[in-house]
Amino acid sequence: MSFDLDIGFASERGPRTTLEDWGGVRLPGPAEGPWGVVAAVADGVSAGGLGREAARTAVQTLLHDWYATPATWDPTVALDRLIVAYNAWLADHNRRRQHTRRPGEPPAETGLCTLTALVLRAHGFTLAHVGDSRAWLIRDGECLQLTQDHVMGHTEFNNGLTRAVGLDEALRVDYLDGDMQVGDTFVLTTDGVHAPLKPRQLREWAMQGTAQDAAHALVHKALAAGGRDNATALVLRVRGLDTRSLADANRRGRQLPVPARLQPGERLDGMVVEALVFNNGVHRVYRVRDEARGSLHALKTLHESRANDAQERDMLAHEAWLGARVSERQAEGLLHITEPVNPTAFYTLSDWLDGQSLAHLLDSKTPFAVPDIVQAAISLTRTLGRLHQHGVIHRDIKPDNLHLGRDGQWRILDLGVALSGREPEAVRVLHAGTPSFMNPEQWSDDAALARATPQSDLFALGVSLYLWLTGRLPYGEIEPYQLGPYRRDPVAPSRLRPDVPIWLDHVVLKAVARDPKQRFETAEEFRLALERGASRPLTPPRASALLERNPAAVWQIAFGVSLLFNLLLVYWLVFLPRQ
Repeated sequence: MSFDLDIGFASERGPRTTLEDWGGVRLPGPAEGPWGVVAAVADGVSAGGLGREAARTAVQTLLHDWYATPATWDPTVALDRLIVAYNAWLADHNRRRQHTRRPGEPPAETGLCTLTALVLRAHGFTLAHVGDSRAWLIRDGECLQLTQDHVMGHTEFNNGLTRAVGLDEALRVDYLDGDMQVGDTFVLTTDGVHAPLKPRQLREWAMQGTAQDAAHALVHKALAAGGRDNATALVLRVRGLDTRSLADANRRGRQLPVPARLQPGERLDGMVVEALVFNNGVHRVYRVRDEARGSLHALKTLHESRANDAQERDMLAHEAWLGARVSERQAEGLLHITEPVNPTAFYTLSDWLDGQSLAHLLDSKTPFAVPDIVQAAISLTRTLGRLHQHGVIHRDIKPDNLHLGRDGQWRILDLGVALSGREPEAVRVLHAGTPSFMNPEQWSDDAALARATPQSDLFALGVSLYLWLTGRLPYGEIEPYQLGPYRRDPVAPSRLRPDVPIWLDHVVLKAVARDPKQRFETAEEFRLALERGASRPLTPPRASALLERNPAAVWQIAFGVSLLFNLLLVYWLVFLPRQ
């Protein structure tokens, strides 16, 4: 179920000569449901001269750019990125206007504004606030002020505001998260409304008629009560909640039954089972066909022996939620996961992909030309970069999870152990990955170094690329916590496969370098190196010194020299003739 809101907005100039308030609401489009609803009001500062432009641009920028942020980001993170970026832009323009003012000219016009933004997502709300506009929550007859004014008396230049958008290059934003209920009413107001009205009056008029009636009533009553400023009110009444959240996925995962083993021809929620394609004792994957549409899907569920395992249920629910979020838009290179509508059992649905994994292709000795491998690697780095932009760390990049579809598209599969910032504890504490594809620092005793990062994915992709080109692993087969193989530098791929160009040697060796500082920092940097190729080759990697590869070598050498000296001394004392 999507949000059901009653929305009202009203704004009046009042006794002022200009209207410098601005406000707006944006509802999600067909592919924007996970982002929720975003609303904002801003009050331009009159003393600045460009307050209206600052307020209008702040609101419009936020409403426009909100749906361009990754859906997996926490709302506070996304709001902070957008507001701080806009503040930096506005503060820089204000500073430039002041610096270009000639001596004797009047003070340059600047733009400042307050900003109160509200995001409604799933069963919760997130509030961002700067200045003296306000947000209110009316619930069960009580009117609660959710924001605190950032003011300290009246001054000529900033209207008494201690914080405002565009005032300083560094901006501190207040944030508040909370649960949302059907029947809640959120009211965003500028000081022209809440200054002349008491909270009980605001509560009374905010509940009059429709939300639009309430917004008009608040503005008109505030001006009639002696309001001396622009008056703006935005009213949102919650009549239905959106269920597209991780919490809802977890709730469904705990409550719905795990289906018993399905046989070909059986039906489940309008889908016909065609075949069991995977079973590892933890999960089962079936190929199913949607009876209504005729489309093929992969249905993944838990093995019945794991039906009562709460951790496995949470992990599968997180995988389904995460897959649906990262493939919501720009899904090229990712497996598209859909959320079942009114399911009667616990399972996930994804597109059925015809094709083969890279591991299967390598096992079958399928020949790959070097240019084809490079183009495939470019596609995979682009997809990996998209995951990292969503704040997702895959943690298990390897040939088994790199898939070539019959449509020619390379995709990254399996988000079962991925980190999103919202993963269950069972996923977070899992030392996930395949040892031969894991960067050596993940085996460190230092927890900070052992933590998986986006660079871990890039190293694993580099190992996969090395194996793809040469048929060998750069450091050989690695066992958990086995650091010995990392004490030598990998052989250049061109020495194992002569048709590999030298520039590609440099790219691959940089990707799998032992020292994290020598590797690629981002997927975009990795992709750019592959795209530029021989036109702008990387500098050749330097060979690691012995002490870098094995810090204990100096002591081993010293011990060997000492042992040899002592043996010679013993020989001299025992066997050489004495005078």
